[in-house]
Amino acid sequence: MSVASTTGDGALRAPQYRSSSRWAVSAAFYANGFVVGHWAPKIPVLAERLAISESVLGALVIMFGVGALIALLTGAVLTTRYGSDRIVRWTSFLLVPGLLLISLSPNVAITAFSMLWLGVFMGAMDGAMNANAVSVEKARGRAIMSSCHGFWSLGGLTGAPLGGWMLSRFGDMGHSIGVLVLTGILVIGAQFFYFKDAKLLAVEENTEKKAFSFGRILALLPRGFGIYLLGICAFLSFVPEGSILDWSALYLAKDHGAPVAIAGYAFAAFSGTMALMRFLGDGIRDRFGDGRTFLVSALIASIGFAFAGLSEGLPMVIVGFLICGLGLANMVPIVFSAGGRFPGIEPAIGIGIVTAFGYSGALTAPAVLGFVAEHFGLAVIFAAFSVVLIATAALSLSLRSLRI
Repeated sequence: MSVASTTGDGALRAPQYRSSSRWAVSAAFYANGFVVGHWAPKIPVLAERLAISESVLGALVIMFGVGALIALLTGAVLTTRYGSDRIVRWTSFLLVPGLLLISLSPNVAITAFSMLWLGVFMGAMDGAMNANAVSVEKARGRAIMSSCHGFWSLGGLTGAPLGGWMLSRFGDMGHSIGVLVLTGILVIGAQFFYFKDAKLLAVEENTEKKAFSFGRILALLPRGFGIYLLGICAFLSFVPEGSILDWSALYLAKDHGAPVAIAGYAFAAFSGTMALMRFLGDGIRDRFGDGRTFLVSALIASIGFAFAGLSEGLPMVIVGFLICGLGLANMVPIVFSAGGRFPGIEPAIGIGIVTAFGYSGALTAPAVLGFVAEHFGLAVIFAAFSVVLIATAALSLSLRSLRI
């Protein structure tokens, strides 16, 4: 069971793996994605309720991103000191009322605080649950990160349509209360089953305990430069994924004349194949290794973006996004796992650095891509990502952490 026990001489023994820990961390991923999925259809409702412009709404969304970025590294420090199980437990509780706080916010200033709250606990939970998944992987001796991210994708896929239905049926406040109840039940159900790597830290404390701080994160640069290269791989994996989320429907509608009902098919094809491949990904990684899987995945995604950006016919463009989902699905889980086992760096810190790089890409890319799209068109962006992913594949060949 996942508790620290003592040996005959009274020394602490590391916790043992149990299968319920694997499903508890999967539930955390699902809950996190479920809240994200419910947030998406709430955005236009928020803008209408507060009567705010797109620029003000964009500033509020940036507050969410800034909160997530700050929390990723803060959460990494806390996770290193207290264990990922404790941080997942507390941050998941504090994330649950996030959407309700936004619904209760009467003006822009308080909404900004609520958005910051949502971003902080979304980001801190994200880093901690990835660290806990790495701990489970190590204890289990088999990969689980891809399927954990599959549960996150599943949470988003179920949360978004359910959220739209709940908003139309019960209104803004009723929707938020419903999400609080549903997510709260899931979070409470997982509380007692996380892999208790806080106990593992107690075992390590008997031999060697290092105080961790933001200063030590910066001090990693000279001797742990590879973790930053891994972060660049995360950045280059997040940005193409985010571009499909943000721009694929507009691309089909504007460049290929697709009606509104059809325009969403590109993202649906991408999301469906991504979720499927993430659930299959652990077996693929166990068989072929992370380095080879990442390399081939990047090349497959490159082919998908070439189809999406260069094809004339609408069906082939949708096929291109479907191929993108096949390729991109396991790239982010692989770099997270690699960050969590990077030699000489505590798992939570490695994941925090890699995730911060990835989230910074997701935060900054929409504005940059919007500027490029306005001047050169979306087809150019998608075609360019084909080249970017070939470069990402080449960069991965130099990273020893992907071959461990």
